[in-house]
Amino acid sequence: MLIRRCPWRSIQLRQLWRLRQIHTREAIHDKRWPGWQVIVGIEVHAQIQSRRKLFSESFTSRPGEIPNTNVSAFDSAFPGTLPTLNPKSVELAVRTALALNSEVQSRSAFDRKHYFYSDLPAGYQITQRYSPLAKGGYLQLSKGDIAVGITQIQLEQDTAKSTFDGTRRVSLIDLNRAGSGLMEIVSEPDMRSPEEAADYVRTLQAVLRCVGSSDGNMEQGSFRCDVNVSVNKHGEPPGTRCEIKNLNSVKFMMIGITSEVFRHIELLENGCPVPQDTRGFDENKAETFKLRSKEDSPDYRYMPDPNIPPLLISEEYIETIRKTMPALPDATRSRLLNLGLSERDTDVLMAVDSGREVGFDGELGKGAVAYFDSLAQQRDPRVVVNWMTHELLGQLTARKETFSDNPVSIEQLGELIDLVQDGKITGTSGKSLLKHIIANRSSSAPSVLAQELSLEAVPQDDNATIRAWCVETIEALPEEAEAVRQGNPRVLNKLVGRVMQLSRGRADAQNARVVLEDILQG
Repeated sequence: MLIRRCPWRSIQLRQLWRLRQIHTREAIHDKRWPGWQVIVGIEVHAQIQSRRKLFSESFTSRPGEIPNTNVSAFDSAFPGTLPTLNPKSVELAVRTALALNSEVQSRSAFDRKHYFYSDLPAGYQITQRYSPLAKGGYLQLSKGDIAVGITQIQLEQDTAKSTFDGTRRVSLIDLNRAGSGLMEIVSEPDMRSPEEAADYVRTLQAVLRCVGSSDGNMEQGSFRCDVNVSVNKHGEPPGTRCEIKNLNSVKFMMIGITSEVFRHIELLENGCPVPQDTRGFDENKAETFKLRSKEDSPDYRYMPDPNIPPLLISEEYIETIRKTMPALPDATRSRLLNLGLSERDTDVLMAVDSGREVGFDGELGKGAVAYFDSLAQQRDPRVVVNWMTHELLGQLTARKETFSDNPVSIEQLGELIDLVQDGKITGTSGKSLLKHIIANRSSSAPSVLAQELSLEAVPQDDNATIRAWCVETIEALPEEAEAVRQGNPRVLNKLVGRVMQLSRGRADAQNARVVLEDILQG
């Protein structure tokens, strides 16, 4: 039997920290650590959003499900059970590879990575260390002209979940997660600060959600990061790297990298070498701690999995997936800007859209961008985005709700915008109407609600009604009226506001201003 040995230096160190792989970049002078260069590489483990697990017919578990209910005989490593590769997992991984500009391999293979732990029933993990699904590629960061290289993308099994019960002093094992499909996405060490690492992770999350391959949820454990950090003086070779395992939030990742950089610098300035450690992160102390050293690292004894034939992918298959790929974030952003949207409005739409629900097997939820696109058909995109970002999202935020809780249908908001644009209701009435629809979860048409709530605009030619409100306003605010007569036009806004209050938003503000000026100057 062929045994593939995997010593720490020959695999992990060679993979991420070969000098020829480190892209030359202009020196970054950071005030936090003057004279020092920080080098960061990240390994991301993203759970594939497939309904079935990677090698069995069991359902991929959701958060909160009863432990040990989505488990097959293969997941729990019963003797005699054989793996069957889930084709949907392969499709979603290929989508990811294409989105990251990687080269999908025509032939990839599966290995067994041996180690013994209670959350690994078989005593080995099926992975693709030597013949990955895809190689190369890059991810363009959202800030600055920075592209982070991708080393490889590989398919592998997730482990079970281990939970320590401090009361009984026992570890509980939940096999629901065991065998779920993962993509391990290994970056080149191209990042030079905690902020660039955070940008990489957020951008990667947005890409995975966009193509529907993963929900990218760090809080629920479906997107986990192992961060490799080294420090060196400018102009010198990279220093010894240390790995921080299982970081589950962007905030903690940035704090962990910063803590590790200062630890390295303190050791080097005191003349001590940096030991090559694998470390954890203590959220309460905001610092890393040692898990094991290089000497303690296991020999994983990689070997080809004899039960899984090589994975062969044709060019026709790749092209079929490429043609059905959804638009990537960069392309969507460019399209929105070309419609005349401001960068701020575009950023808001993209940020809200990146949080949309990702269904199983590549099914994409309808996000903010799709909602906007439907609304903007035959309407001014800038008017539409203003109603979405300022009014709709603003009112949802005020209620501590997200866009996924939005009860306003595309048809309702579209009709509301048309009513305001056609002068049938005022902008103020439109905001009140939108608030009513959200608060009451109403499915009625805005035109019907405007009649029921008496929010229809006062006709432009009905000067008598507007004039009566203006006279009442002047009588109620004599000092402000006199100030306007004495040449202080800014006080006029208060009078207009009073007219709008009396009319319950039905009067046109500009028309009211004209009538007020006419009365006060008469």
